[in-house]
Amino acid sequence: MMDEENIEMVKGLEAQIDYFQAEIKALQRIKDNHKDLRFHFRGQMQEALDFLCGQETGQKIERLQSRLKEEVEELREDLRQQTEMNGINLDSFTTKTLQGSDTELVQQIRLSGRCSKLAFTVELQLSENQEGGTSERTISDLNVVLDSGDLHSISTFISRVEETSDLLLFFRTLRTFTERCDDRAKAFQHFQDKYPTVVSLPGGCRSEVMTLNHPELPGCVFVLHWSVEVSKEGAVTPKFNLLTKIPEEALQLFPSPPLGGAAESFHSLQELLGAEAAIESMIRAVGLPPDL
Repeated sequence: MMDEENIEMVKGLEAQIDYFQAEIKALQRIKDNHKDLRFHFRGQMQEALDFLCGQETGQKIERLQSRLKEEVEELREDLRQQTEMNGINLDSFTTKTLQGSDTELVQQIRLSGRCSKLAFTVELQLSENQEGGTSERTISDLNVVLDSGDLHSISTFISRVEETSDLLLFFRTLRTFTERCDDRAKAFQHFQDKYPTVVSLPGGCRSEVMTLNHPELPGCVFVLHWSVEVSKEGAVTPKFNLLTKIPEEALQLFPSPPLGGAAESFHSLQELLGAEAAIESMIRAVGLPPDL
């Protein structure tokens, strides 16, 4: 479903680009022969030009302003819906024409925004070639920058996207990646709030690490590493690793099986119950009562 929505969005943007390019060409022709300005436009564009030239009456000016305000509100609502649907918030969008002719247009495009808490910047070169009645667009020189100090799990995917210039795959995977990171952050925050004397988040709730400290056994620590891995093809998968640090004297207090098999037990629980239920079970299994 998301693929179809993204494709429709891209088609809409391409239609808008075609519309604005047609207007630019029309304005360029008018510049060469400004005496025929009124001849080239009709309808709303004509009214706008009359307004700029001071040739409209007060009533027509008010009508034009009202109509333009309505269009702006419609564009804002459309942008809000697109943002809600795709989870992408654009902060800036700039274009620079590198080459332009009747048959070829080359533009340098730079856009920046946010997907959840993750900020990104994308730079690319868009080439459009027209031959006969067809138009072909290609993306090249794609460069992606993510504003985060911990992106080892997605760096290989970003390199692949830059090589293939697959912009649609980037945005689709970016949304899934940030959703999984948000799920982890919510889970970490939940357990810290529920077990504040046991759970620690050394890097904050949006980090990959959560530690469990036994309140009665200093030095007895469980470290949960919860990463979100992204393959070259864009598959997003959570990965869990449980490490234990148990002093020798603490091991004697626990019945068989020893805590050395805690990691294997946790992985089995995670596959059966899911991540949050497995963490909850792990906390209770080692005798840590919830903080009331």
